[in-house]
Amino acid sequence: MPLAEYRRKRHFDNTPEPQGRKATSKGRRPKPVTLRFVVQKHDARRLHYDFRLELDGVLKSWAVPKGPCFDPAEKRLAVEVEDHPLEYAAFEGTIPAGQYGGGTVEVWDQGTWQAEGDPHDGLREGKLKFRLDGQKLIGRWTLVRMKRRPNDRATNWLLIKERDEAVRPLAEYDVTVALPNSVVSGRTLAEIAQHSESNSPADSPKTTKRAKERPTRRSKKSTPGELPGERVPMPETVALALASLVKKPPDEPHWLHEIKFDGYRILCRIERGKVQLITRGDQDWTERMGNIARAAAKLPVESAIIDGEVVVLLPDGMSSFQALQNAFQAHRERELVFYAFDLLYLDGHDLRSVPLERRKEILAGLLQGGGTQSRKSSPSAVIRYTDHITGKGEHVVAEASRLGLEGIISKRRDRPYVGGRGYNWVKTKFVRREEFVIGGFTDPSGTREGLGALLIGYYRPDGRLVYAGKVGTGFDDRLLIELRKRLDRIEQKSSPFLEVPAAFRKSHWVKPQLVGQIEFSNWTGDGRLRHPSFQGLREDKPAESVIRDEQTLSEVPEGDAMVTHAVKSNRGPSSRKSSQPANDEQRDPLGGIRLTNPERLLYPQEGITKLDLARFYTEIGDWILPHVVERPLSLLRCPKGLADKCFFHKHLDAGVAEALEQVMIREDDKDAPYLFVRDVDGILALVQMGVLEIHLWGARADSVEKPDRLVFDLDPEAGLPWSRAVEAAERVRDVLHEFDLESFVKTTGGKGLHVVVPIARRHEWPQIKSFAKGLAQRIATEAPDRYTINPLKARRVGRVFIDYLRNERGATSIAAYSTRARTGAPVSVPVAWKELKIDLSGDHFCVQNLPARLSKLKHDPWRELPSLRQSLTASALKAVS
Repeated sequence: MPLAEYRRKRHFDNTPEPQGRKATSKGRRPKPVTLRFVVQKHDARRLHYDFRLELDGVLKSWAVPKGPCFDPAEKRLAVEVEDHPLEYAAFEGTIPAGQYGGGTVEVWDQGTWQAEGDPHDGLREGKLKFRLDGQKLIGRWTLVRMKRRPNDRATNWLLIKERDEAVRPLAEYDVTVALPNSVVSGRTLAEIAQHSESNSPADSPKTTKRAKERPTRRSKKSTPGELPGERVPMPETVALALASLVKKPPDEPHWLHEIKFDGYRILCRIERGKVQLITRGDQDWTERMGNIARAAAKLPVESAIIDGEVVVLLPDGMSSFQALQNAFQAHRERELVFYAFDLLYLDGHDLRSVPLERRKEILAGLLQGGGTQSRKSSPSAVIRYTDHITGKGEHVVAEASRLGLEGIISKRRDRPYVGGRGYNWVKTKFVRREEFVIGGFTDPSGTREGLGALLIGYYRPDGRLVYAGKVGTGFDDRLLIELRKRLDRIEQKSSPFLEVPAAFRKSHWVKPQLVGQIEFSNWTGDGRLRHPSFQGLREDKPAESVIRDEQTLSEVPEGDAMVTHAVKSNRGPSSRKSSQPANDEQRDPLGGIRLTNPERLLYPQEGITKLDLARFYTEIGDWILPHVVERPLSLLRCPKGLADKCFFHKHLDAGVAEALEQVMIREDDKDAPYLFVRDVDGILALVQMGVLEIHLWGARADSVEKPDRLVFDLDPEAGLPWSRAVEAAERVRDVLHEFDLESFVKTTGGKGLHVVVPIARRHEWPQIKSFAKGLAQRIATEAPDRYTINPLKARRVGRVFIDYLRNERGATSIAAYSTRARTGAPVSVPVAWKELKIDLSGDHFCVQNLPARLSKLKHDPWRELPSLRQSLTASALKAVS
């Protein structure tokens, strides 16, 4: 009896768990099919995850103490337990205390799984390889049975993530922390437990038997024994969650919005009555903020970590960084107020995995209980709760702007607390205030004392300090003299900046150690601050942490912050140089790439120079990067422009720019070096080489034998109307739909279209090519007078050539957003399917008009491509073979 052990351990009159129907006989082996899997988070004697795979009519089950992990280096113990009935996959609720497995169960993940080979053989031999397609867990995994030791009471396995497209280092991403809630109900374990108690039917036959064992129901105020989150020692350090800057706040109901304060970010740590106030730069400022420390010590907690901001409020209730600076300098700590907006740890419970809304609910109750702040308390309270508004982002922005606030912070109400900068928290600003590194200063003039202006900058990702302008306003006489004294102590002979304008080369230079907060109106075209004003020194942040915080998104990307196409670099269209070069060399203001002969005409008829092309790629860098980074490239080079010879270039030469990288690929029994890029600097290095066309592989450099994109190149015979190209693309799309494959379309910069299909990296080139050929052949066979897969020109008369050969090893296709080496400077551009209108054409977009198109787009036409997970199934491969 497959479920005999499961039923022997349970009393179904006392537990809500399903008893299960009779299972399929083990002797009957089904054909290889896609089956269900479920992972249930189980808070029993200790928290663990139950990993279950459907097979032979039951759920094969393992208890995984630490839960699954996307890092192949983390081999997670999986203890084999008894088979469970299929009905158990839907079970979510509380098993009463005293029953086997007593505790709360959450459906943490669910989906389908597919074995590699016969799963029965894998289980018998102790090595089961399979693929998961769940809401949280995806990709290839392996269960490996460990050698049984004499004292082992159960059979132990290891659950291991295989190396594929889904791999993520544990230090970067812990899926159990990032996505803690149920995929069925969206609730936490604590909420499931509470729901199970409050919704038990009074007349249930199980109710009476459980009544004596049921704990008392919770009061509205949480107590330590009722807190959600894992019970662990208080962490010594916490990585702060940081907000990404966006132009437009989210408006959906699963976001909440808070005021953006103008102060110092502080972590308040309380442990056995001792309080520490730690800055973002990990400095202990407890003594400087004694009033806040004394108030925190009175909170009714044993231990806690509270995240918040220390501010000084003006009479109108607004926070002011200058007033905060003045209070610190005058030692007026009584003016300091701590606005608490998050609770990360409380009395033995790590709350970071708990959804934000619940964390804030506990925080509000804590502050109200401590008498420091409630929503109706006196505005003179030292520690205050940061209230919020749910949804209505546009309305909140309008009101905040009307009130003259600096901006708002928007946060996903259903997400855990994750350190680092991401898109669970985003900020929208109305007043531009940023931190900049002080690298020098000028002498005063006239009656002014101390200094004339500060020379400031920010660090690039490569560690170079970029000059951002001078600041000569915002000082009073006392501050000018005090600043000069501090700067004199760190003066040095050479400039710390990558480069500065010639007019400031005789300025005083200092070690880049001090950070100033600057208010400004915007960035100028050459990467300088417009109307800057000094607000004060930032002593809470190290200088090396100061990077350019540029507005990058028109709106917040969907999902867990897994938004490849939307994560922008620090470069932006507002940072391009507007002046023409004065000599034969030009350094791009943000790329750091030396351009020789910047005025050389690459497109003579259009008057487009090398510098113009560099500016073009800098401006659209955020659009092209997701489609070219870390892919082997083949390049069409025209070093002297279209007026001279052009040639293809595949392999890395000695002496190319450092911004370009290489990957060794086997060719003709030897390894050949191919170029690839990681950032805009790499693309600018290609411009310096005279590259007018960027062609790329359908695979990434880290796994060149496993492609992740299919490309169908639709090339209509010259003279055919544009509608024929559109018709061909839509036919390819429709056939792909028959195999549950979504596709995307782009112009080629020529007369045709490309249909692009993202796929999981599961198959090698021969299988990919075979599928592409079979699909193209099917379309050509159905309408031989309209389509052909024969490349000979004689066979293409009146037809659209469906080129499937882009999908063989070593073949390339033009990159999205790459220019073409043709008159008119056309560009290959992704478009939405609905944009394929008769008045469009393959070369419709060009260097001159593309930036305007991109600036007007509300959505990236390919916004779903990076997160789309789809595979070529065995049935699809067979159907077109």
